[in-house]
Amino acid sequence: MTTSPSEPDVRAEPYDLAVVGAGSAGLSGAVTASELGLSVALLDTSSQTGGQFYRHPAPALGAVRPEALHHDWSAFSDLRRRLAESGTAHLPGHHVWSTVREADGTWTVHAVTGADGSGERPVRIRARALLLATGAYERQLPFPGWTLPGVVGAGGAQAMLKSGLVLPGRRIVVAGSGPLLLAVATSLAAAGARVPAVVEAAGYLRYARSPRALVTNPGKAAEALLHGAGLLRHRVPVRVRSAVTEVHGTDRVEAVTVTRLDADWRPVQGTGRRITCDALAVGHGLVPQIELATTVGCTTRRLPDGTLGLALDDLQETSQPGLWAAGETGGVGGAELARTEGELAARAIAARLLGRRSGEGRTGELRRRRDRMRAFAEVMAAAHAPGPGWQDWLTDDTDVCRCEEVSAGRVREAVADLGARDARTVKLLTRAGMGWCQGRMCGTAVACLAARDGAAEPPSERRPFAVPVRLSTLAALDGDPAAPADPRPDAS
Repeated sequence: MTTSPSEPDVRAEPYDLAVVGAGSAGLSGAVTASELGLSVALLDTSSQTGGQFYRHPAPALGAVRPEALHHDWSAFSDLRRRLAESGTAHLPGHHVWSTVREADGTWTVHAVTGADGSGERPVRIRARALLLATGAYERQLPFPGWTLPGVVGAGGAQAMLKSGLVLPGRRIVVAGSGPLLLAVATSLAAAGARVPAVVEAAGYLRYARSPRALVTNPGKAAEALLHGAGLLRHRVPVRVRSAVTEVHGTDRVEAVTVTRLDADWRPVQGTGRRITCDALAVGHGLVPQIELATTVGCTTRRLPDGTLGLALDDLQETSQPGLWAAGETGGVGGAELARTEGELAARAIAARLLGRRSGEGRTGELRRRRDRMRAFAEVMAAAHAPGPGWQDWLTDDTDVCRCEEVSAGRVREAVADLGARDARTVKLLTRAGMGWCQGRMCGTAVACLAARDGAAEPPSERRPFAVPVRLSTLAALDGDPAAPADPRPDAS
Protein backbone atom coordinates (compact mmCIF):
# COMPACT_ATOMS: atom_id res chain seq x y z
CA MET A 1 0.00 0.00 0.00
CA THR A 2 1.51 3.30 -1.10
CA THR A 3 0.41 6.58 0.42
CA SER A 4 0.66 9.64 -1.81
CA PRO A 5 2.67 12.55 -0.37
CA SER A 6 -0.45 14.69 -0.83
CA GLU A 7 -2.47 12.54 1.55
CA PRO A 8 -2.47 13.17 5.30
CA ASP A 9 -0.44 10.73 7.36
CA VAL A 10 -2.75 10.67 10.35
CA ARG A 11 -3.04 7.56 12.47
CA ALA A 12 -4.47 7.49 15.96
CA GLU A 13 -2.50 4.44 17.08
CA PRO A 14 1.25 4.06 16.60
CA TYR A 15 2.57 1.62 14.03
CA ASP A 16 4.40 -1.38 15.38
CA LEU A 17 7.42 -0.46 13.27
CA ALA A 18 8.63 2.56 11.32
CA VAL A 19 11.35 1.87 8.74
CA VAL A 20 13.41 4.77 7.39
CA GLY A 21 14.87 4.02 3.96
CA ALA A 22 13.43 1.93 1.13
CA GLY A 23 16.65 0.46 -0.23
CA SER A 24 17.65 -3.19 0.06
CA ALA A 25 17.81 -3.23 3.87
CA GLY A 26 14.67 -1.18 4.44
CA LEU A 27 12.56 -3.12 1.95
CA SER A 28 13.69 -6.43 3.37
CA GLY A 29 12.95 -5.31 6.92
CA ALA A 30 9.57 -3.79 6.09
CA VAL A 31 8.15 -6.71 4.13
CA THR A 32 9.45 -9.29 6.60
CA ALA A 33 7.96 -7.44 9.57
CA SER A 34 4.64 -7.03 7.76
CA GLU A 35 4.53 -10.73 6.86
CA LEU A 36 5.17 -11.56 10.52
CA GLY A 37 2.06 -9.62 11.54
CA LEU A 38 3.37 -6.14 12.42
CA SER A 39 1.87 -2.88 11.21
CA VAL A 40 4.64 -1.11 9.31
CA ALA A 41 5.28 2.37 7.89
CA LEU A 42 8.09 2.63 5.33
CA LEU A 43 9.40 6.18 4.75
CA ASP A 44 11.81 7.18 2.01
CA THR A 45 12.93 10.39 0.32
CA SER A 46 12.56 8.97 -3.17
CA SER A 47 9.35 8.49 -5.09
CA GLN A 48 10.49 4.96 -5.97
CA THR A 49 11.74 2.05 -3.91
CA GLY A 50 15.18 0.56 -4.40
CA GLY A 51 17.53 3.05 -2.77
CA GLN A 52 20.83 3.97 -4.41
CA PHE A 53 21.69 0.44 -5.52
CA TYR A 54 18.43 -0.26 -7.36
CA ARG A 55 17.85 3.18 -8.83
CA HIS A 56 15.76 2.85 -11.97
CA PRO A 57 14.16 5.15 -14.53
CA ALA A 58 10.79 6.75 -13.97
CA PRO A 59 8.05 5.09 -16.05
CA ALA A 60 7.75 8.23 -18.19
CA LEU A 61 11.20 7.55 -19.68
CA GLY A 62 9.90 4.35 -21.23
CA ALA A 63 12.90 2.15 -20.40
CA VAL A 64 12.31 -1.30 -21.89
CA ARG A 65 14.83 -3.26 -19.79
CA PRO A 66 15.85 -1.30 -16.66
CA GLU A 67 17.21 -4.52 -15.19
CA ALA A 68 20.02 -4.50 -17.78
CA LEU A 69 21.88 -1.88 -15.71
CA HIS A 70 21.63 -3.82 -12.44
CA HIS A 71 23.20 -6.77 -10.73
CA ASP A 72 20.81 -9.19 -9.01
CA TRP A 73 17.66 -7.40 -10.17
CA SER A 74 15.52 -10.45 -9.37
CA ALA A 75 16.09 -9.94 -5.63
CA PHE A 76 14.73 -6.40 -5.88
CA SER A 77 11.78 -7.51 -8.00
CA ASP A 78 10.86 -10.04 -5.34
CA LEU A 79 11.02 -7.44 -2.56
CA ARG A 80 8.96 -5.00 -4.60
CA ARG A 81 6.31 -7.66 -5.23
CA ARG A 82 6.16 -8.59 -1.55
CA LEU A 83 5.82 -4.91 -0.62
CA ALA A 84 2.85 -4.51 -2.97
CA GLU A 85 1.20 -7.60 -1.48
CA SER A 86 1.81 -6.58 2.13
CA GLY A 87 -0.09 -4.15 4.30
CA THR A 88 2.95 -1.88 4.64
CA ALA A 89 2.18 1.83 4.46
CA HIS A 90 4.73 3.04 1.93
CA LEU A 91 5.33 6.78 2.31
CA PRO A 92 7.50 8.04 -0.59
CA GLY A 93 8.76 11.60 -0.78
CA HIS A 94 9.16 11.79 3.01
CA HIS A 95 12.41 13.39 4.16
CA VAL A 96 13.05 12.35 7.75
CA TRP A 97 14.85 15.09 9.66
CA SER A 98 14.59 13.85 13.24
CA THR A 99 13.63 10.89 15.39
CA VAL A 100 12.65 11.19 19.05
CA ARG A 101 12.21 8.54 21.71
CA GLU A 102 9.21 9.43 23.85
CA ALA A 103 8.78 8.88 27.58
CA ASP A 104 6.56 5.84 26.98
CA GLY A 105 9.27 4.14 24.90
CA THR A 106 7.66 4.76 21.51
CA TRP A 107 9.35 6.64 18.70
CA THR A 108 8.26 9.73 16.80
CA VAL A 109 9.62 10.18 13.29
CA HIS A 110 9.55 13.74 11.95
CA ALA A 111 9.55 14.30 8.19
CA VAL A 112 8.75 16.86 5.52
CA THR A 113 7.30 15.93 2.15
CA GLY A 114 7.95 16.65 -1.49
CA ALA A 115 10.39 15.54 -4.17
CA ASP A 116 13.22 17.43 -2.47
CA GLY A 117 11.57 18.36 0.80
CA SER A 118 10.26 21.59 -0.72
CA GLY A 119 6.66 20.56 -0.09
CA GLU A 120 7.43 21.25 3.55
CA ARG A 121 4.29 19.58 4.87
CA PRO A 122 5.35 18.44 8.34
CA VAL A 123 4.52 14.80 9.06
CA ARG A 124 4.88 12.80 12.25
CA ILE A 125 4.80 9.02 12.39
CA ARG A 126 4.62 7.21 15.73
CA ALA A 127 5.89 3.66 16.16
CA ARG A 128 6.72 1.17 18.89
CA ALA A 129 10.03 0.30 17.22
CA LEU A 130 12.29 1.97 14.69
CA LEU A 131 14.52 0.47 11.99
CA LEU A 132 17.05 2.76 10.30
CA ALA A 133 18.16 1.70 6.83
CA THR A 134 19.49 5.04 5.63
CA GLY A 135 22.36 3.76 3.49
CA ALA A 136 25.54 5.69 2.74
CA TYR A 137 26.90 8.57 0.69
CA GLU A 138 30.11 8.96 -1.30
CA ARG A 139 33.40 9.98 0.26
CA GLN A 140 35.36 12.53 -1.75
CA LEU A 141 39.02 13.50 -1.42
CA PRO A 142 39.74 16.86 -3.10
CA PHE A 143 42.43 17.53 -5.71
CA PRO A 144 43.24 20.46 -8.00
CA GLY A 145 40.45 20.99 -10.51
CA TRP A 146 37.83 18.82 -8.83
CA THR A 147 35.27 21.65 -8.91
CA LEU A 148 35.27 21.87 -12.73
CA PRO A 149 32.03 20.98 -14.53
CA GLY A 150 32.29 17.39 -15.71
CA VAL A 151 33.68 16.05 -12.42
CA VAL A 152 30.97 13.90 -10.81
CA GLY A 153 30.85 11.31 -8.08
CA ALA A 154 31.37 7.74 -9.24
CA GLY A 155 28.08 6.76 -7.68
CA GLY A 156 26.55 9.91 -9.10
CA ALA A 157 27.54 8.88 -12.63
CA GLN A 158 25.93 5.51 -12.08
CA ALA A 159 22.80 7.16 -10.69
CA MET A 160 22.56 9.41 -13.76
CA LEU A 161 22.67 6.34 -15.97
CA LYS A 162 20.32 4.16 -13.95
CA SER A 163 17.64 6.73 -13.20
CA GLY A 164 18.01 9.20 -16.07
CA LEU A 165 19.50 7.04 -18.85
CA VAL A 166 22.12 9.74 -19.46
CA LEU A 167 25.91 9.83 -19.35
CA PRO A 168 28.03 12.60 -17.75
CA GLY A 169 30.23 12.63 -20.86
CA ARG A 170 31.34 10.60 -23.84
CA ARG A 171 34.93 9.89 -22.72
CA ILE A 172 34.90 9.26 -18.97
CA VAL A 173 37.80 8.40 -16.66
CA VAL A 174 36.68 6.48 -13.55
CA ALA A 175 38.90 7.02 -10.52
CA GLY A 176 39.18 6.80 -6.75
CA SER A 177 39.16 3.68 -4.64
CA GLY A 178 36.84 0.80 -3.88
CA PRO A 179 34.94 -1.93 -5.72
CA LEU A 180 32.25 0.52 -6.82
CA LEU A 181 34.65 1.79 -9.48
CA LEU A 182 34.55 -1.51 -11.38
CA ALA A 183 30.77 -1.57 -11.39
CA VAL A 184 30.56 2.05 -12.53
CA ALA A 185 33.09 1.61 -15.32
CA THR A 186 31.37 -1.54 -16.57
CA SER A 187 27.98 0.18 -16.64
CA LEU A 188 29.30 3.29 -18.41
CA ALA A 189 31.14 1.25 -21.03
CA ALA A 190 28.12 -0.98 -21.65
CA ALA A 191 25.99 2.15 -22.16
CA GLY A 192 28.27 3.40 -24.92
CA ALA A 193 30.77 5.63 -23.12
CA ARG A 194 34.47 5.41 -23.85
CA VAL A 195 36.34 4.71 -20.60
CA PRO A 196 40.08 5.40 -21.10
CA ALA A 197 41.00 4.02 -17.69
CA VAL A 198 39.86 2.88 -14.27
CA VAL A 199 42.26 4.46 -11.78
CA GLU A 200 42.37 2.66 -8.42
CA ALA A 201 44.40 4.34 -5.67
CA ALA A 202 44.74 1.15 -3.64
CA GLY A 203 45.17 -2.35 -5.03
CA TYR A 204 43.62 -5.76 -4.80
CA LEU A 205 46.44 -7.76 -3.23
CA ARG A 206 45.27 -7.03 0.34
CA TYR A 207 42.27 -9.28 -0.28
CA ALA A 208 44.69 -12.20 -0.56
CA ARG A 209 45.72 -11.66 3.07
CA SER A 210 42.27 -12.84 4.17
CA PRO A 211 41.75 -16.09 2.25
CA ARG A 212 38.97 -17.26 4.59
CA ALA A 213 36.83 -14.24 3.78
CA LEU A 214 37.35 -14.86 0.07
CA VAL A 215 36.60 -18.58 0.23
CA THR A 216 33.42 -18.13 2.28
CA ASN A 217 32.08 -15.42 -0.06
CA PRO A 218 32.39 -16.94 -3.55
CA GLY A 219 29.65 -14.66 -4.84
CA LYS A 220 31.90 -11.65 -4.40
CA ALA A 221 34.64 -13.26 -6.43
CA ALA A 222 32.13 -14.12 -9.15
CA GLU A 223 30.89 -10.53 -9.18
CA ALA A 224 34.46 -9.23 -9.54
CA LEU A 225 35.09 -11.63 -12.42
CA LEU A 226 31.89 -10.45 -14.10
CA HIS A 227 33.03 -6.82 -13.94
CA GLY A 228 36.53 -7.79 -15.01
CA ALA A 229 35.20 -9.60 -18.06
CA GLY A 230 33.11 -6.57 -18.96
CA LEU A 231 36.13 -4.27 -18.75
CA LEU A 232 38.18 -6.65 -20.90
CA ARG A 233 35.40 -6.81 -23.46
CA HIS A 234 35.36 -3.01 -23.73
CA ARG A 235 39.18 -2.78 -23.53
CA VAL A 236 39.21 -0.66 -20.40
CA PRO A 237 42.60 -0.72 -18.62
CA VAL A 238 42.75 -0.76 -14.82
CA ARG A 239 45.59 1.22 -13.25
CA VAL A 240 46.21 0.33 -9.60
CA ARG A 241 48.26 2.30 -7.08
CA SER A 242 47.44 5.44 -9.08
CA ALA A 243 45.22 8.48 -8.69
CA VAL A 244 43.90 11.46 -10.58
CA THR A 245 45.96 14.24 -9.02
CA GLU A 246 44.80 17.11 -11.24
CA VAL A 247 41.96 17.97 -13.61
CA HIS A 248 42.62 20.25 -16.58
CA GLY A 249 40.15 22.47 -18.41
CA THR A 250 38.69 25.95 -18.61
CA ASP A 251 34.92 25.69 -18.73
CA ARG A 252 34.75 21.93 -18.15
CA VAL A 253 36.95 18.85 -17.96
CA GLU A 254 39.35 18.45 -20.88
CA ALA A 255 41.93 16.06 -19.42
CA VAL A 256 43.25 14.59 -16.16
CA THR A 257 46.71 13.82 -14.81
CA VAL A 258 47.08 10.28 -13.47
CA THR A 259 50.03 9.76 -11.12
CA ARG A 260 51.50 6.64 -9.54
CA LEU A 261 51.23 6.43 -5.73
CA ASP A 262 53.49 4.89 -3.13
CA ALA A 263 52.17 2.61 -0.38
CA ASP A 264 50.99 5.63 1.64
CA TRP A 265 49.18 7.19 -1.36
CA ARG A 266 51.86 9.85 -1.89
CA PRO A 267 52.34 10.85 -5.55
CA VAL A 268 55.56 9.48 -7.06
CA GLN A 269 57.38 12.36 -8.71
CA GLY A 270 57.79 12.16 -12.47
CA THR A 271 55.09 9.53 -13.03
CA GLY A 272 52.23 11.84 -14.06
CA ARG A 273 50.48 10.99 -17.30
CA ARG A 274 47.86 13.12 -19.01
CA ILE A 275 44.68 11.42 -20.29
CA THR A 276 42.22 13.26 -22.49
CA CYS A 277 38.58 13.02 -21.37
CA ASP A 278 35.45 15.14 -21.05
CA ALA A 279 34.26 13.77 -17.70
CA LEU A 280 35.66 12.27 -14.52
CA ALA A 281 33.67 9.95 -12.26
CA VAL A 282 35.48 9.83 -8.92
CA GLY A 283 34.83 8.47 -5.44
CA HIS A 284 36.88 7.10 -2.56
CA GLY A 285 34.43 4.72 -0.96
CA LEU A 286 31.20 5.27 0.94
CA VAL A 287 30.38 6.77 4.33
CA PRO A 288 27.55 5.31 6.46
CA GLN A 289 24.69 7.79 6.83
CA ILE A 290 24.05 7.64 10.57
CA GLU A 291 22.96 11.14 11.59
CA LEU A 292 19.49 10.05 12.73
CA ALA A 293 21.04 7.45 15.02
CA THR A 294 23.87 9.48 16.50
CA THR A 295 21.52 12.37 17.26
CA VAL A 296 19.67 10.15 19.75
CA GLY A 297 22.92 8.91 21.26
CA CYS A 298 23.60 5.61 19.47
CA THR A 299 27.10 4.26 19.99
CA THR A 300 29.38 4.14 16.95
CA ARG A 301 32.47 2.16 16.03
CA ARG A 302 35.42 3.06 13.84
CA LEU A 303 35.51 1.02 10.65
CA PRO A 304 38.70 -0.23 8.95
CA ASP A 305 38.50 2.50 6.29
CA GLY A 306 38.42 5.30 8.89
CA THR A 307 34.68 6.02 8.70
CA LEU A 308 32.14 5.61 11.50
CA GLY A 309 29.40 2.99 11.58
CA LEU A 310 26.83 2.09 14.20
CA ALA A 311 27.75 -0.41 16.89
CA LEU A 312 25.10 -3.14 16.67
CA ASP A 313 24.36 -6.24 18.71
CA ASP A 314 23.93 -9.74 17.32
CA LEU A 315 20.36 -8.98 16.22
CA GLN A 316 21.05 -5.53 14.69
CA GLU A 317 19.83 -3.47 17.67
CA THR A 318 21.70 -0.26 18.46
CA SER A 319 22.74 0.89 21.93
CA GLN A 320 19.35 2.64 22.19
CA PRO A 321 16.61 0.12 23.13
CA GLY A 322 13.93 -0.16 20.49
CA LEU A 323 16.08 1.21 17.67
CA TRP A 324 17.54 -1.21 15.13
CA ALA A 325 19.69 -0.56 12.05
CA ALA A 326 20.54 -2.54 8.93
CA GLY A 327 22.60 -2.23 5.78
CA GLU A 328 25.32 0.36 5.25
CA THR A 329 24.66 2.10 8.58
CA GLY A 330 26.79 -0.58 10.23
CA GLY A 331 29.46 -0.51 7.52
CA VAL A 332 29.33 -0.74 3.73
CA GLY A 333 28.86 -4.31 2.53
CA GLY A 334 26.56 -4.43 -0.48
CA ALA A 335 22.95 -5.23 -1.30
CA GLU A 336 22.93 -8.89 -0.30
CA LEU A 337 24.28 -8.13 3.17
CA ALA A 338 21.77 -5.30 3.51
CA ARG A 339 18.85 -7.60 2.67
CA THR A 340 20.10 -10.16 5.17
CA GLU A 341 20.44 -7.61 7.96
CA GLY A 342 17.05 -6.10 7.18
CA GLU A 343 15.31 -9.45 7.53
CA LEU A 344 17.31 -10.32 10.66
CA ALA A 345 16.36 -7.03 12.31
CA ALA A 346 12.69 -7.46 11.37
CA ARG A 347 12.55 -10.92 12.90
CA ALA A 348 14.18 -9.64 16.09
CA ILE A 349 11.71 -6.74 16.26
CA ALA A 350 8.71 -9.01 15.70
CA ALA A 351 9.90 -11.38 18.42
CA ARG A 352 10.30 -8.47 20.84
CA LEU A 353 6.94 -6.84 20.12
CA LEU A 354 4.92 -10.04 19.88
CA GLY A 355 6.50 -11.60 22.96
CA ARG A 356 7.97 -14.55 21.10
CA ARG A 357 11.36 -16.16 21.24
CA SER A 358 13.72 -15.38 18.42
CA GLY A 359 14.05 -18.87 16.97
CA GLU A 360 17.40 -20.30 16.01
CA GLY A 361 16.11 -21.70 12.72
CA ARG A 362 15.83 -18.89 10.22
CA THR A 363 17.31 -16.33 12.62
CA GLY A 364 20.40 -18.44 13.19
CA GLU A 365 20.84 -18.93 9.47
CA LEU A 366 20.60 -15.17 8.90
CA ARG A 367 23.13 -14.45 11.64
CA ARG A 368 25.66 -16.85 10.15
CA ARG A 369 25.15 -15.40 6.68
CA ARG A 370 25.45 -11.87 8.07
CA ASP A 371 28.67 -12.68 9.92
CA ARG A 372 30.21 -14.23 6.81
CA MET A 373 29.41 -11.26 4.58
CA ARG A 374 30.27 -8.71 7.27
CA ALA A 375 33.74 -10.28 7.58
CA PHE A 376 34.27 -9.74 3.86
CA ALA A 377 33.04 -6.16 4.18
CA GLU A 378 35.69 -5.49 6.82
CA VAL A 379 38.40 -6.88 4.54
CA MET A 380 37.11 -4.74 1.68
CA ALA A 381 37.10 -1.59 3.82
CA ALA A 382 40.67 -2.19 4.98
CA ALA A 383 41.89 -2.89 1.44
CA HIS A 384 40.65 0.45 0.11
CA ALA A 385 41.26 2.68 3.13
CA PRO A 386 42.89 5.98 2.07
CA GLY A 387 46.56 6.37 2.92
CA PRO A 388 47.80 9.51 4.69
CA GLY A 389 49.86 10.69 1.72
CA TRP A 390 46.87 11.75 -0.38
CA GLN A 391 47.15 15.23 1.15
CA ASP A 392 50.26 15.78 -0.98
CA TRP A 393 47.92 16.07 -3.99
CA LEU A 394 46.64 19.37 -2.65
CA THR A 395 47.98 22.79 -3.56
CA ASP A 396 47.23 25.65 -1.19
CA ASP A 397 44.63 27.10 -3.57
CA THR A 398 42.73 23.80 -3.97
CA ASP A 399 39.19 24.17 -2.65
CA VAL A 400 38.54 21.69 0.14
CA CYS A 401 35.09 22.91 1.16
CA ARG A 402 33.19 23.58 -2.05
CA CYS A 403 30.12 25.07 -0.39
CA GLU A 404 32.02 27.80 1.47
CA GLU A 405 35.00 27.95 -0.94
CA VAL A 406 37.58 27.22 1.75
CA SER A 407 40.97 26.29 0.32
CA ALA A 408 43.52 23.81 1.60
CA GLY A 409 45.81 26.74 2.37
CA ARG A 410 43.25 28.30 4.72
CA VAL A 411 42.75 24.99 6.52
CA ARG A 412 46.50 24.51 6.86
CA GLU A 413 46.80 28.07 8.19
CA ALA A 414 44.13 27.35 10.82
CA VAL A 415 46.12 24.30 11.93
CA ALA A 416 49.65 25.71 11.76
CA ASP A 417 49.07 29.32 12.86
CA LEU A 418 45.80 29.35 14.78
CA GLY A 419 46.18 26.11 16.75
CA ALA A 420 43.29 24.07 15.33
CA ARG A 421 43.63 20.39 16.19
CA ASP A 422 40.36 18.90 14.94
CA ALA A 423 37.75 19.37 12.24
CA ARG A 424 35.34 21.18 14.54
CA THR A 425 37.88 23.89 15.40
CA VAL A 426 38.82 24.26 11.73
CA LYS A 427 35.13 24.68 10.97
CA LEU A 428 34.79 27.49 13.52
CA LEU A 429 37.87 29.28 12.18
CA THR A 430 37.29 28.88 8.43
CA ARG A 431 33.61 27.93 7.89
CA ALA A 432 34.69 24.66 6.26
CA GLY A 433 31.70 22.33 6.62
CA MET A 434 29.11 25.05 7.30
CA GLY A 435 27.55 24.93 3.84
CA TRP A 436 24.53 23.15 2.39
CA CYS A 437 26.09 19.66 2.56
CA GLN A 438 27.06 20.16 6.22
CA GLY A 439 30.49 18.64 5.76
CA ARG A 440 29.45 15.50 3.93
CA MET A 441 31.70 16.42 1.00
CA CYS A 442 34.64 17.96 2.87
CA GLY A 443 34.45 16.36 6.31
CA THR A 444 37.03 13.64 5.65
CA ALA A 445 39.51 16.05 4.03
CA VAL A 446 39.22 18.64 6.80
CA ALA A 447 39.65 15.99 9.50
CA CYS A 448 42.78 14.63 7.82
CA LEU A 449 44.31 18.08 7.35
CA ALA A 450 43.56 18.97 10.97
CA ALA A 451 45.24 15.82 12.25
CA ARG A 452 48.65 16.85 10.90
CA ASP A 453 50.75 13.69 11.10
CA GLY A 454 48.47 11.87 13.53
CA ALA A 455 45.53 9.61 12.86
CA ALA A 456 42.52 11.60 11.70
CA GLU A 457 39.41 11.37 13.82
CA PRO A 458 36.35 10.53 11.71
CA PRO A 459 34.16 13.62 11.31
CA SER A 460 31.41 13.89 13.90
CA GLU A 461 28.04 12.84 12.48
CA ARG A 462 25.93 14.19 15.33
CA ARG A 463 23.59 16.85 13.98
CA PRO A 464 20.25 18.00 15.41
CA PHE A 465 18.65 17.80 11.95
CA ALA A 466 19.48 15.14 9.38
CA VAL A 467 18.24 17.29 6.48
CA PRO A 468 17.66 21.06 6.11
CA VAL A 469 14.31 22.15 7.57
CA ARG A 470 12.58 25.52 7.35
CA LEU A 471 11.92 27.44 10.53
CA SER A 472 8.24 27.55 9.58
CA THR A 473 8.19 23.74 9.73
CA LEU A 474 9.60 23.81 13.25
CA ALA A 475 7.14 26.52 14.24
CA ALA A 476 4.26 24.35 13.01
CA LEU A 477 5.05 21.70 15.62
CA ASP A 478 2.82 22.01 18.66
CA GLY A 479 3.69 21.00 22.18
CA ASP A 480 2.32 17.46 21.89
CA PRO A 481 4.97 15.25 20.22
CA ALA A 482 2.50 12.39 19.86
CA ALA A 483 -0.07 14.36 17.87
CA PRO A 484 -0.08 14.03 14.07
CA ALA A 485 1.04 17.10 12.17
CA ASP A 486 -1.55 19.23 10.43
CA PRO A 487 -1.62 17.83 6.87
CA ARG A 488 -2.94 21.01 5.27
CA PRO A 489 -0.50 22.50 2.70
CA ASP A 490 -0.57 25.93 4.38
CA ALA A 491 -0.06 24.55 7.88
CA SER A 492 3.65 25.53 7.87
